[in-house]
Amino acid sequence: MLEPTKKHHIEDPVGLKFIGPPDKKNEAINLMMSLGFQYDNEPDSISWRECFPEITDQNLPGKVLAGMRYREELTQAQLSSMTGLPRRHISEMENGKRPIDKETARKLAKALRTSYKNFITA
Repeated sequence: MLEPTKKHHIEDPVGLKFIGPPDKKNEAINLMMSLGFQYDNEPDSISWRECFPEITDQNLPGKVLAGMRYREELTQAQLSSMTGLPRRHISEMENGKRPIDKETARKLAKALRTSYKNFITA
């Protein structure tokens, strides 16, 4: 009768993740297993886009803006004073109704102590 094999206890185990060519996947798995690693086919994470389907490429810069404003504990009115942008425009940007151009992104970034690239879509 076959008995289940015990998993060896590994002190301070480490998990690794690799990105590479799909045709080399099995070869990489076999090589790592030959070094004593165990193959775990269960995904340990899911994409943030799966968790937040309401965030699209179109409204992502606005969500980033709202989050950074929240992080800095600023109201829209306070951010408006700091940047010279109308409060209404900030609201529209946060709600994805107004795009954020490079010049505006630079003003926001300076006030929010971040890179302007956080507000620019690819």
